[in-house]
Amino acid sequence: MIELPGFIEIMLQITFFVLIIGVLAVLIRFIIGPTIWDRILMVNLLSIKIMMLVVVYAMITGSVFMLDMALVLGLTGFLTITLLSKFIMSGGREK
Repeated sequence: MIELPGFIEIMLQITFFVLIIGVLAVLIRFIIGPTIWDRILMVNLLSIKIMMLVVVYAMITGSVFMLDMALVLGLTGFLTITLLSKFIMSGGREK
C-alpha cells in the first residue's frame, strides 16, 4: 500500500462522501423520473458514479484489483444502457 500525503488522503475521503451523496440523489431521481428515458439516464449516471466510487476507494486503499473492477463496471454500464435503449426503441414487449 502506498502512503498518501495527509492532504490528498483527506481530499479523497471528501470526494468519496460527495460521490455517495450524488448516488443517493441519483436514486431519488430514478424513483421520481416521470419517463422511461429519465430512468435510463439515471441508470447510466448511477453506473458512472459507482465506477467513480470504486476508483476513489481503490486510490484510498491502494488496491490495483479494484481498478480492474471499475473497468468492468464501466463496460457493463455502457452495455446495459445500449441494450436497454435499443429494446425500448424497438417497441419492447409490445411486439
